[in-house]
Amino acid sequence: MSTVPVTAHGTVDGGLRQRAGKVVPGGMYGHLSVANLPADYPQFFARGQGARIWDVDGNEFVDLMCSWGPMLLGHAHPAVDAAAKAVIDRGDVLNGPASEMVDLAERLVENVSHADWAMFAKNGNDVTTLAIVVARAATGRRKVLVAAGAYHGIAGWSLAADAVGMTPQDHANTIFFEYNDLDSVEAAVDLAGDDLAAIVVTPIRHDLYRDLEAPEPEFARGLRTICDRAGAALVIDDVRCGLRLDTRGSWESLGVRPDLSAWSKSLANGHPLAALMGNEAMRDAARRVLATGSFWLGAAPMAAALATLDELERTDAIGKMRAAGRRLQDGLVTQGVAHGLQVTVSGPPQLPFMTFTGDATFERAGLWAGACAHNGVYLHPVHNWFVSAAHDDDTIDRALDATDEAFALVRDTFGAD
Repeated sequence: MSTVPVTAHGTVDGGLRQRAGKVVPGGMYGHLSVANLPADYPQFFARGQGARIWDVDGNEFVDLMCSWGPMLLGHAHPAVDAAAKAVIDRGDVLNGPASEMVDLAERLVENVSHADWAMFAKNGNDVTTLAIVVARAATGRRKVLVAAGAYHGIAGWSLAADAVGMTPQDHANTIFFEYNDLDSVEAAVDLAGDDLAAIVVTPIRHDLYRDLEAPEPEFARGLRTICDRAGAALVIDDVRCGLRLDTRGSWESLGVRPDLSAWSKSLANGHPLAALMGNEAMRDAARRVLATGSFWLGAAPMAAALATLDELERTDAIGKMRAAGRRLQDGLVTQGVAHGLQVTVSGPPQLPFMTFTGDATFERAGLWAGACAHNGVYLHPVHNWFVSAAHDDDTIDRALDATDEAFALVRDTFGAD
């Protein structure tokens, strides 16, 4: 039972939505709009602990979005938050960086196989765009190749050409290709001619409204070959996958090392931090470009990142996430079969997702996800989910209890397949 007082609008969440609608465009930004989610989803939250979150009305949820990725070890991790607080108590944002910047850069260069240096910012958008700037400075060229449908932030170079507020000029130097299709990459390279600065790619295909797709080894290695042949930079956008799949870099297991990689989200377990890492060939260009932000060198998130890396290694967090994700994915497959529903469970276990066969409008997914939220499990109908090291067997089993009820509702509403 909630101990939070209910407003005249019926719920604390409802009251906050009405107030926000007057002073914030659309009432919310920064995540996919809650207004497009089923009615059982709250918009405003009060706290998180481990693998659970509570909305402002006191409702508890198993969190399978992990704050859209940042929570690697779980909410309010004591060691991480204590490290950040110790820096805040002495002073976080000062006239220059603290020693934590050097400590963290050294640690990342030691861990990430392709990295010879690191630069820091706050958000994924900061470092994906900074990667493009560095690549252009290093090559003296303009054109950038990006997979169609991929998300690399909100800068003009990466958004779809029809995005609101964009102009044709914003995309004049962006050329699109199809993920896992080297022929389409070669065609894009031909369009770029001798003006190709970089190819930007995510470690897995994690576009909205589709099953997640692993990179074909030939595709990943082909991109490296193409960049070497063209004298362009290979940029891996590891913002979403970094530290969840491999601390060395998400394509290290494929034997593919980029020239530049962008990291954020889980880097500091919820504390605002992003990093651009690069190899020696990119160092001089990175030194020459203008890269600045008032809060980019705050020491508290860097201390949190160091503590996150410590915990990641000490507790085999990646192994825990992989096991929890597999338990969830296997459970969803079993439940779908039991209810006579055809589903596709995709993605690495640490970033799982599920779709219903023939659900072109995602109507079934919306009903199912809304029922999950109603029963205390927060996931998303069109965006991949995230598992943290705090998701133990009991937590996953609790989530599966809710997903099973949601499957029953879908079957009762649409019938079995």
